[in-house]
Amino acid sequence: MKSPDDTLMYQEAHAAADVIAHQLDANAGLLAELGERLRARPPRCIVTCARGSSDHAAAYAKYVFETRLGVVTASASPSVSSIYDAPLDLEDTLFVAVSQSGKSPDLLRSAEAARAAGAQVLALVNVEDSPLARMADTVVPLRAGPERSVAATKSYLATLSAVLQLAACWSGEESLHAALDRLPGDLRQGWDMDWRPLGEGLRAVHNLFVVGRGYGFGAALEAALKLKETCGLHAEAFSAAEVRHGPMALVGEGFPVLVFAQEDGTLENTLALAAEFRARGARVWVAAPGVSGPDALPMPAGVPAISTPLVAVQSFYRAASALSLERGYDPDVPPHLRKVTETL
Repeated sequence: MKSPDDTLMYQEAHAAADVIAHQLDANAGLLAELGERLRARPPRCIVTCARGSSDHAAAYAKYVFETRLGVVTASASPSVSSIYDAPLDLEDTLFVAVSQSGKSPDLLRSAEAARAAGAQVLALVNVEDSPLARMADTVVPLRAGPERSVAATKSYLATLSAVLQLAACWSGEESLHAALDRLPGDLRQGWDMDWRPLGEGLRAVHNLFVVGRGYGFGAALEAALKLKETCGLHAEAFSAAEVRHGPMALVGEGFPVLVFAQEDGTLENTLALAAEFRARGARVWVAAPGVSGPDALPMPAGVPAISTPLVAVQSFYRAASALSLERGYDPDVPPHLRKVTETL
């Protein structure tokens, strides 16, 4: 039986701070040049294309690009190209394909179709000699190195940091560069935070909600997926702005809810939602900087809102790896799953 710090998931998530520190340094010149090109000729919109954890990173990218660049960002369904073979008008569009392996056939077909439709194809990819990297007009390497656990951790966080660095270099916004400068240190502090109460509370449950909003919505999606695949939990992610539209009906006495929040304009409403869950008898955990109380999961102080999801997700990964073992699973080899999923 593995111990919590023996799992590949634990070791790879633990490495994320060093991976990102190297990535930010290694990609600085590439992204400075790309940012200059995009400022000189900005696209009329951005289209992301991804699946799984990479699509959760794209959800984060949507909020970063729209709030910091003012460029409308939408998600493309790979099936539109790979199954329906439907032509799209993507002239003057930045098509951002996100993948760890760069091998999935439907993503490759979508990137091919996007380029044929007039888009500039940008690949955020971990495998630098992959088919997707060879096809793209511009490649931003994630530089996460080999990832052996089926559960993606460091590559997911490296995707978020690549998105943030792209936005910083494109916008020239000093606050984004400042957030990046402190990010590896914030991640190291986040790793040491004690989230064991979350694992203790989820050890015997079967269902839960994971809630986030804005920059934190992608974190909720990612956490729900990891709880499914590594812990055998039926976890569903919702935006804090949407969960009252139907799903709230399921919440009652003892129902578990994990809430991700950050110190921005979404915080007040998200915390009010957590209080509403508690009033219904739900068991609630809140991960947000500056929030205290018996339901609070600790976070480093002063983390910028835009990078809070990276720190929270890394702390979550450590807790999820331990919870997986406690529930009788191995987080590195979830049942019925493979590392690379090649969807047609």
